[in-house]
Amino acid sequence: MNKITKILIGSNNKGKFKEIADLLPEKIKKISPQELKLGSPEETGKTFKENAELKANFFCKKSNMVTISDDSGLEINCLDGKPGIFSSRWADKYGGFDKAMSEILKMIDKINIDKKFKDTSAKFVCGLTIQWPSGKKISELGEIKGNITFKKGKNGFGYDPIFIPERYSKTFAEMDYNEKLSIDHRSIAYKKIEKKIKGYF
Repeated sequence: MNKITKILIGSNNKGKFKEIADLLPEKIKKISPQELKLGSPEETGKTFKENAELKANFFCKKSNMVTISDDSGLEINCLDGKPGIFSSRWADKYGGFDKAMSEILKMIDKINIDKKFKDTSAKFVCGLTIQWPSGKKISELGEIKGNITFKKGKNGFGYDPIFIPERYSKTFAEMDYNEKLSIDHRSIAYKKIEKKIKGYF
């Protein structure tokens, strides 16, 4: 069994790169796609798992390095699971995450306007894949349920300011970085993978 001494974190998203890097053991050298001048592949998968595997395969083959990649997003129940795998594409469509969040809040209000009980339930989902140049790969899914609220907090990235996880009173964006990192969907997916790859560290 070859020990992993360095790993390519297959994401050009700075927030995701930092979170994955901080979940991995400190002693492992973390490489970014920018260092290798690698762009991102087109996300053609129909699920978070498919897109995570697609990205891991792309970056692994381009770099010939052990690679870990994620695909994650926000699923809102009253919007039939949207934006889901299109979470980052919604941000592009509306001109940034801040505007996308404002649009989402408007949609939720419109759908719930005549309802006695407003449905704000949602979940963050993360598909995470680690792949070796040999083709071996391990994929896991992490989910955290919660509710959508008006924008609060300046920390985090993406849709963090409008999501409050269950049993908490703060949005991801109001939480301390380490607190969020210890409970979020990416951490849940990573902990599942970590159990299967401990011998590689």
